[in-house]
Amino acid sequence: MNLNSSYISEEFADHLKKFVFKRVSNTEDAQDILQEVYYKIFRSIDKLNDERKLQSWIFQIARNVINDYYRASKKEEPLAQMPEIKEIRIDDNNNAEIAGCLTIMIQHLPVKYSEAIILTEYEGLTQKQLAEFLGLSYSGAKSRVQRAQKRLKKMLCDCCSLELDRRGNIIDYRLKAKNNEFCNL
Repeated sequence: MNLNSSYISEEFADHLKKFVFKRVSNTEDAQDILQEVYYKIFRSIDKLNDERKLQSWIFQIARNVINDYYRASKKEEPLAQMPEIKEIRIDDNNNAEIAGCLTIMIQHLPVKYSEAIILTEYEGLTQKQLAEFLGLSYSGAKSRVQRAQKRLKKMLCDCCSLELDRRGNIIDYRLKAKNNEFCNL
């Protein structure tokens, strides 16, 4: 492969740094992880067969190093920290209250599903971008998002009975089980 280190550094450094720092709250640990990612990239660049997959390959290395960090330190998973929901429009419905439950429910999903929901619904990636980002096929990314949505729907329906208006807004709900770990209503 005819890639040099400056090309990789210039092309992906900012995105890679944001990716790591968003998932690791301790600045020193994040710097260490970033250095480990660069080391692994430069050590293994000759093994990359398809230059078009460079970005997904780099971010897969970063995900693996981050996961190793959390496994080794037995800290919570990197996606257990939900991004803040920036703006919830409150109308004559209960969407905001139920959104609080969804935040907790997402944390109880397996990591691959919570990652798919967070990246598409909270971070604004399209499913095509998600596929590239995670190194999946487009249909694989779509399936992962759909499975995550299906699991969230089941968790929500196990928690509450919902009454929706014609636009899909929640106009009323009843709690089914008071001791449900996924719901804080």
